[in-house]
Amino acid sequence: VLARVADPRHRRGVRHRLAVILGLALCAVVAGARSFTAIAEWAADADEQTLRMVGVRGAVPSESTFRRALQRLDADAFDGLAGARAQRRTAPGPGERRVIAVDGKTLRGSASGGDPGNHLLAALDHAHGAVPGQVEAGAKTNEIPRFSVLLDGIGIAGAVITADAMHAQRRHATCLASRGAHYLLTVKRNQPALFAQLAALPWRQVPAADDTRERGHGRAERRTLKVTAVAAGLAFPHAAQAIQIVRRRRLSRNKKWSRETVCAVTSLRAAQASPAGLAAIIRGHRAIEDRLHWVRDLDYDEDRSQVRTACGPRVMASLRNLAITILRLAGHASIAAALRHHARRPDRPLRTIMNC
Repeated sequence: VLARVADPRHRRGVRHRLAVILGLALCAVVAGARSFTAIAEWAADADEQTLRMVGVRGAVPSESTFRRALQRLDADAFDGLAGARAQRRTAPGPGERRVIAVDGKTLRGSASGGDPGNHLLAALDHAHGAVPGQVEAGAKTNEIPRFSVLLDGIGIAGAVITADAMHAQRRHATCLASRGAHYLLTVKRNQPALFAQLAALPWRQVPAADDTRERGHGRAERRTLKVTAVAAGLAFPHAAQAIQIVRRRRLSRNKKWSRETVCAVTSLRAAQASPAGLAAIIRGHRAIEDRLHWVRDLDYDEDRSQVRTACGPRVMASLRNLAITILRLAGHASIAAALRHHARRPDRPLRTIMNC
């Protein structure tokens, strides 16, 4: 896969193949490297056998070599190839349905002057925690037109796409239906007509279809889901069911419960997804925050990264996505523990990559 990425450098003076540079960079990021300097330091400390297996002949690439090559990389092509590999490795089996979450994240450390920083729109496979795609969104307000661009690179026929209220757009629903995909979208007041229709439904007369209670992390939570068919009369393309979720939370140190009511709409019919299945999909959407964005921030300290030049910030984010995907597919539940494990011995990242 790395060998298929086009080399942006001039042929004259090239000492290291791009696939070698990318291979070393990926190994370093799997071991927890957060910067070009850290990548170069990992490569300099790697044992001869690991370097030889990656393809290093002679001197190890320097920090400036990594920095110049990665900053000039075709980030769209790199994300496309990495995403295609993730899709192949997580292809659903017979009778299974892929569920994909879509959400954006700003790389705050890449901000400079009046520029708020790179904003990326990513997709995450609910079941595997793998990243099948990512695109540049420019700014948070540009997420909407980039939604279809992101999904153009992902095989979504038969899949369910989940997204927050920003993407509860009629054009998105129409686009997904034309490609044979379903949606489950949160609805808020940014779509006032649709929100008013959902809020006006006779929810008091609808019985609870799913009731989930959980305790952990110092809090108790109860989620009640109601669902009703709305195939006729709801002003949203291909809508089949409306959903109301009531979340009640209480911290262990506090006796008072907080309450939040959320509405959603889906193109899945009752025969295609049970209430428990819908509840699982809604809970699963949080994985893109918990298992991707939060991991990149906490374990890779992404928001404080000082990489700002050219496409360097996005390529580093792409390497983190690919590393997280590899570690998830290798069976690591905790990315923090996986990074520590791979940092202790220089041969472990390459072995994991080759066996994944």
